[in-house]
Amino acid sequence: MSEQPAAIGIIGGSGLYQISGLESTREIEVDTPFGKPSASIVAGQLHGRPVYFLPRHGRGHRILPTELNHRANLFALRSLNVRWLISVGAVGSLQENYHPRDILLPSQFFDRTSQRALWTFFGEGIVAHVSFADPVSPKLRAIAADAARAVGCRVHDGGTYVNMDGPAFSTRAESDFHRKMGFDVIGMTNLPEAKLAREAEIAFAAISLVTDYDCWKVDDEPVTAETVIQHLLANAEAARQIIPRIVEQIPEEPNWPEHRALDSALITDRKLWPPATVKKLEVILKRFL
Repeated sequence: MSEQPAAIGIIGGSGLYQISGLESTREIEVDTPFGKPSASIVAGQLHGRPVYFLPRHGRGHRILPTELNHRANLFALRSLNVRWLISVGAVGSLQENYHPRDILLPSQFFDRTSQRALWTFFGEGIVAHVSFADPVSPKLRAIAADAARAVGCRVHDGGTYVNMDGPAFSTRAESDFHRKMGFDVIGMTNLPEAKLAREAEIAFAAISLVTDYDCWKVDDEPVTAETVIQHLLANAEAARQIIPRIVEQIPEEPNWPEHRALDSALITDRKLWPPATVKKLEVILKRFL
């Protein structure tokens, strides 16, 4: 891993395919031990800070949520010394007071997927159990909340994001269940990013752009891709205004608790680490070697 300044990463979901104000841009192809990320990564400068942007679903939105190679995406960003990550994506509202075009900043996640085996960098002789009680960086979330309010968005600071597989939207029975469980929004992508960011010692926060009421609200039409896209166009413009304000407020030194998440997570005795696995994970494990 090159000794470059600590950088800020942006993962853009549905509707957000570029970052406003990014200067001196270039595209970088990154190979990882876990395969290729969703697309080439756009590198640039924003407020004098190195920023790397990755379109989650590829350019042209070609990758299903269940096809995403989250490990490659997060490992590629960490290999570029990304230490703070903002993940932007569309969600459905599960509560009356979260309206389409609102922004919710999740503080918790709930897993309703079948993909967990693919959401860790570890294994192959090295075991790590990161603390994940609070999956979102509180400092980064606070910066994001201030930035969203500053551009006039209706912001909900905190809430639970339930992560489903997709790609189909919920049935009414599923939507009613999630709502009655007290979850706030539903999406298909953010939980694995949060888990892998923690293992990679990256401070993580999500910006959830509300596009619909899922299908529990019977006096509304059930969610469709067309409905989502209409609200996404407005939400994406808000996100483009918010992100530069977030970047401007992030400190230069990565010294938050999330940046040392592996201190108490690595279980396997260092003497037993297989050399091949050490080499594979050097980007993440370098400070322990």
